[in-house]
Amino acid sequence: MKQESFTLYKLIVLYMLSRVSFPLTRAQVSDFILQKEYTGFLTLQQAFSELREANLISEKSMRNRTYLMLTDAGRETLRFFGSRIHYGIKEDVDHYLTEKEIDLRNEVSIQAAYRKSAEGEFVATVTAKENGSDLITVSLTVPLEEMAAKICDNWQERNQEIYRYLTEMLF
Repeated sequence: MKQESFTLYKLIVLYMLSRVSFPLTRAQVSDFILQKEYTGFLTLQQAFSELREANLISEKSMRNRTYLMLTDAGRETLRFFGSRIHYGIKEDVDHYLTEKEIDLRNEVSIQAAYRKSAEGEFVATVTAKENGSDLITVSLTVPLEEMAAKICDNWQERNQEIYRYLTEMLF
């Protein structure tokens, strides 16, 4: 693989992250790049790794998702080298993000994770975000890991219903 091509893949990732006001998951970025056949899976994973090591992106893992955010250094790099991305590719990215914005935003705005506490129990924390701010965060302590995982799974599937119920009961 030519270094020029590999640099382009990294610039595409930076460009995608620069065009949204919320984090994207690795899967969301991968889906676009692989669907367009710009590169293969392993090369893209290497690009993610190098971007992270160079502090051009930051990653935050929660359960089975890795969220990507553009760092200031990444933004600066894109400012200097963004012109290397062909106009057609930028157009593809912009079209994809415009078309999928609601789905992408919804996917990253609902978060759920659990951890083991010092007392040996499990704490499931679920969050719904809007425009980068938490709408609701709930932490539940349960005795079994399976219960914590179930809470996280149910939050992913039923968060709107649960949020509506809580607001009706509390207001």
